[in-house]
Amino acid sequence: MSELGESIFKEQCANCHTTGQGGVHKTGPNLFALWGRKTGKCEGFQYTEANINKGITWNEDTLSLYLQNPSRYIPGTKMVFSGLRNDTERRDLIEYLKTATS
Repeated sequence: MSELGESIFKEQCANCHTTGQGGVHKTGPNLFALWGRKTGKCEGFQYTEANINKGITWNEDTLSLYLQNPSRYIPGTKMVFSGLRNDTERRDLIEYLKTATS
């Protein structure tokens, strides 16, 4: 598990997201079982139509594009995070999420 990725998650994501199985939804959805899930499909979370209609499946590539600039990748998303522009930090966050959400 990436220590840098975990640190980035705690600093920039944990206020809005949880990662553990059965974790609560906050401002954003719980991210457990993220890999292979379609956008807008986490049970119990109210998504925008933009997220529901995006129609992509979360994987390393789609998550990287999203995290770089969420509102550009899914116009109309309610995620207020402006993005993680640094490629290395984004890769480390994704590596952390692969373990933390499985």
